[in-house]
This record gives sequence, C-alpha cells and structure tokens, in this order.
Amino acid sequence: MPLPPHLSPQLWQEALTQLRAAVGPDALFTADDDVTLYRDAYSPVWGEAEERQASAAIAPNSTEQVQAVVRIANHFGIPLFPIATGRNLGYGGSASNLSGSVIVDLKRMNRIIEVDDKRHFAIVEPGVSYFDLYRYIQERGLDVWIDVPDPGWGSVMGNALDHGVGHTWSSYRDHFGSHCGLEVVLPDGEVMRTGMGAMTSAKTSGDFRYGFGPYVDGLFAQAGFGIVTRMGIHLMPRPECFLHRRVLAYRRQDIVPLVEVANKLEDAGLIGMPLYESPMFGAQFADKALRDIATAPDVWNGNAIDRYAAEKAMPVWQLGLSFYGPAEVVEAIWRHAQAQFAKAIPGARFETIETLHFPLSPQAEEAALHKVLIGVPNLNIFAIGARSATNPEPADGHLLFSPMVARSGEEVMKAQRLFTEGMREMGADFPMAYGPFTAPFTWMPRIFALTAGLPVSRSDPKVNQRSRETMRRLIELGARHGYGEYRTPPLFQDQVMATYDFNGNALRRFCETLKDAVDPKGIIAPGRGGFWPRAMRKEA
Repeated sequence: MPLPPHLSPQLWQEALTQLRAAVGPDALFTADDDVTLYRDAYSPVWGEAEERQASAAIAPNSTEQVQAVVRIANHFGIPLFPIATGRNLGYGGSASNLSGSVIVDLKRMNRIIEVDDKRHFAIVEPGVSYFDLYRYIQERGLDVWIDVPDPGWGSVMGNALDHGVGHTWSSYRDHFGSHCGLEVVLPDGEVMRTGMGAMTSAKTSGDFRYGFGPYVDGLFAQAGFGIVTRMGIHLMPRPECFLHRRVLAYRRQDIVPLVEVANKLEDAGLIGMPLYESPMFGAQFADKALRDIATAPDVWNGNAIDRYAAEKAMPVWQLGLSFYGPAEVVEAIWRHAQAQFAKAIPGARFETIETLHFPLSPQAEEAALHKVLIGVPNLNIFAIGARSATNPEPADGHLLFSPMVARSGEEVMKAQRLFTEGMREMGADFPMAYGPFTAPFTWMPRIFALTAGLPVSRSDPKVNQRSRETMRRLIELGARHGYGEYRTPPLFQDQVMATYDFNGNALRRFCETLKDAVDPKGIIAPGRGGFWPRAMRKEA
C-alpha cells in the first residue's frame, strides 16, 4: 500500500503507533489484505496506476476517538478520508480522492441516539444503516417511516452527505434536504454542532435545522471541511394507506402533458415520487423491428414510435403514482388525478398496481411490489445487474453519469437526443445507456436526473478505458448544454467541479479559500468535491 504523501517511512511508523494507541490495536488496519478491502469495488481504473489506494484504515468508535485521530493526522500531515459504511457504489465506494490517504471507517459508530415518533425525527451516528434504523423502528412499534435509497444497506448519514436520494414524498427523499443538525469534528480536532444543537441546553436539534446565524451544514456534504459524527434526520409519519397507480400514454409526445400534470400534483403535495418508465425500453432488445426504429435517424419525430405503439397496443410511456394518507382521502386524490390526466392526454389509460393498509404483517410486507415506495430497505436493486436476456454478460460494476435536466417533457426529449447522438458520434456503443425510451429519474424534488450506467471490469482494462473516455466526454457534452452532474466518482470530481464555471469558477475558488482557512494542512478529504488545499492544487 502507498505511504501518505510526503511522509517518510520512519514518521509513518511513529504515526501508526499513536493512531493505534488512540483507537486500540484491533481498530487500525495496515495489512494489505485488510486495506485492499477499501478499494472502490466499481473502480473504472481497477489495477491501473490511477486507482486510488489507501495507506491504512482506522475505525474509531466515538467522537472522542475521531478527535484523537484528527489531531494525530494534523500533527503528521496525514490526509484522512472519512466514510460511513463505504457503500457508495457507482460514485466511488470507499475510495479516497488522494492515494495514500488513511480511510477513517466510521462503521463502529452505529448508535441510534433517538427516534421520536411524535415529532418525527431520528438522531443517528454514521455507522447506522437503513436496515438498522428500520429494524429499530419496527422492534419498538414506532409510528414513523424512513425514506430509503436503492439499495438499503448504506449509511443514513453517508447517503445524505453525498446528496443521496429515496422514493417517497419530496420533502423526505432529498436526504440531505431532510437532515436536521450535525455534529462535526473539525480539522483541528474541535467538535462543533450546527443548528439548534449549537445551544448546549436546547432539546430541539432534531426539529429546527437553522438555529441562528449562517447555515453551514452544506459545507460538510460532498466536501472535506470536517468529519460528521452525528446527524438528525426528519422522518415521515406512517400513513394509513398506500396506493400505487399507473397512467399509460401511447404517443411519444405524451411525455409533455404527462410531466406537466404530474408536476402539478406533486408540487401541490398530492402524490409522492412519480415513476416514469417506457415499456419499449426493454422491448427493443427482444424485437428487432423496434430496435431498428429506435436507432433510425428520424426516430426523434416520434412518428414510427407512435405507429408501433398503435399496432402493438403498447404504451410509449407509463407513469407510476404513489398516494399516502387516509384511505378515503387518497382514493379521492386518485380520482382527481385520473381526471387531470384524461383531460390532458387523449387515450390515456389507468391501472391499479397495489393498495396497502398499514401496519403490514411480515408476510404482506415481504409480498409488497415496490418496497422502497413504502420505506422498506432491501437489496432488490442488484437484480437489475444480474445475468438476463437483456444483459447476457453482466459487468463487474458501473460508472454513473447523472446529469440534471429541467423537469419538462420537452427537456427530456431534447436531452435524450443530445446524449444518444453524442454517444454515437463518440463511437461509444452502450445500448443500455441512452435512446428515445430513456426515462427520467425523479429522486430529487423539482429536477430530473437522466442517469446512465457505463460498465466497468476487473479483468478487461479496455472496457474501463472506453467507459472512462465516454464518461469524460459526456460530462463535457452535458455541461456545454447546461446539464450538470450532482454526484460523481473521485476520478471525475475535478472535471465536474470545473464545469460549474460561472465567473471564472468562483464557486471552486470560494471553496478553496474556505479550505485553506479551516484546514490549512489539507487533512480532511483533500480533493473531495473537486477542490484541493493550496499545497496540493498542482497535483489535482
């Protein structure tokens, strides 16, 4: 394993001695077999010189131990890279931005401090997973839900700090947006609490995120200004009833009114996360005629797609709608929604997918069709990458390209064409990435993500090289047309931050100024978020 930058072997051994004393001999990992576990499992540079490799890993079990680790690192000039559980697959996993960093693994800090099902919040440490918090709530019969991502094995805190997302109401599925108050170990080893937690006597740190003065919490998301050791998160009151219904639309242009009506319903607080899909996306891999239509130069006018839809009685688009609340209320909202869609989309059809009443029995919960829509963590998302008719040779992982697109049907169709034709011009043959049936993801409120996965391999460097080159060109292409990414692996964070270029990259320069002020030695996660401490900028 590489040494921390600019540190002699002798000083490294002295530092290890002090780190071992701070956390105990069983919580410092220096053997290659242990440290290699912190590689990015989906690394696009697996086994190559560019791959980020840690020098060691350390697992403190308390805020006080984190403080000790930070102070030792500050003394020796050792870069630290904190992770919660390291499950951020597709966006870097547990790998740092800088080789030679010491991974600060916070999984042993797994205490659930408090869950209040009357004021609807939880306070957790970084090692608490969605499974942990869900189990805690179920065992105590508490009257709240958590909003969960795909998959649910990751950290509640870690997901929020990387702007992770879920699947229920807009006010809960933006996980950093629904956090409330942080406890942070700063680069000098001091502990700070934000929001109402900054007042020692306050009992409302899980209720009111702002407190008084500047709101600084955002500095600790996708950045290296400190190590977060505690976080509050707002929870959803458990509803009486859940309806999952579907709208079917049979023309390509129907995406425009489909989005307009869904936007009104969601922004009025009447529905949860809208779920856009195209049945034609999967069908094209089994039907050569549809595949030929999808790859024809004139596909973008939609005429051939509409004819195929009419002949096959197949919808071009389907929209899943989630309703939460008292049974009579959600049924009335569904009737209202049907009337709005029928008025806006001639020929629209409607389907009933699922109706659930809570609390569920264990058997009913296991049989639920869309567990993430009802706040139940699971690992079902991994079935998508399994061997199948449409995926006969599964990759070892994927890179996620996640450009943000304005929430309109017109913008979706524009972005579909831009990225599809852009990839063809690049000579990038990734048939599962983009095309006329690519549907937007709606995890983030008020914005679409037109996310695509590019394959990575542990055995074929050519696959990784092709995916890396495509990723870099997609980032550039998207930025040129105003589509910026909201998350990306360490390998691409400098490039993505550079695309936020207003006024000579004023945002990055501001972050660098703050970094130099609060972390002059660049101890905490140098390079995280695409900006570096002064001494390392030439290396970036």
